[in-house]
Amino acid sequence: MEKRIIARGVLVGAIGGLPAFVFARILAEPIIDRAIAYEGGRDGAHTTLEQAAGHPMAGMEEGELFTRSVQATIGVGFGMIVFGAAMGALFAVVYCLFVGRVGALSPRNLALCVAGGMFGVLYAVPFFKYPANPPSIGNPDTIGQRTGLYLLMVVIAATCAVGAVWLGRRLQARLGNWTATIAAGLAFVVVVTAIASLLPSLGHLAANRALGDAATETPLPLTDSSGRIVYPGFPADDLYYFRFYSLAAQVILWSVIGVGFATLAPRLFRRADDSAAAPAAAV
Repeated sequence: MEKRIIARGVLVGAIGGLPAFVFARILAEPIIDRAIAYEGGRDGAHTTLEQAAGHPMAGMEEGELFTRSVQATIGVGFGMIVFGAAMGALFAVVYCLFVGRVGALSPRNLALCVAGGMFGVLYAVPFFKYPANPPSIGNPDTIGQRTGLYLLMVVIAATCAVGAVWLGRRLQARLGNWTATIAAGLAFVVVVTAIASLLPSLGHLAANRALGDAATETPLPLTDSSGRIVYPGFPADDLYYFRFYSLAAQVILWSVIGVGFATLAPRLFRRADDSAAAPAAAV
């Protein structure tokens, strides 16, 4: 039974990765192209300033293993489908863990709840503390720290989610299912928000403080020694829409996983019941 659930999870995850890729390819890729162009222009302006100040900089050209067109089509498409399949497999494992342990939830409703919870834990909650930036935007010296902080937020969200489920079950007998669920949800929001507020903003990391105190890693206007702006900051509209499209692409992926598996789940469990009943009938 578990193997069938995981196989269906991988299937709906891979299917979900396809519309997520199409969405991102149409709306997010133009922003990525502009971000790459912005980085190249800013690096050129920075080199000019350094040379004018008497500090020549040795440029290093990095060869591309794959062209930008391949990366934006086949590369991203394949990556999104594989990522979707992996998330579908993880969804199926979590689904198996909850089957029979969540009261009277039907297989269909359980699929929707698990998909929504995993979207929140794996993406939405970490996103609101450390939102996505377009590639090429951000200090390369902080990649390790940024990755670690994001994964820490995922662990915090997952731990708090497990705690909220435990709290809801403990309160269910005393407060009823509806009130217990609301209380557990509020506790989750309060605890996650409190912990997230203690974590550093990306602009306050040591490598970024050396460049100037800021709330995020989004590049500010580049100025010369007199304070005159020689290159603008990264466009706010592009940053906003990239983050919005990134969030929307994840919503699409997890919606397909949840709705797709919810559609397959009743039939899957019906077959399992029929298979279990057949030997009994034979006896």
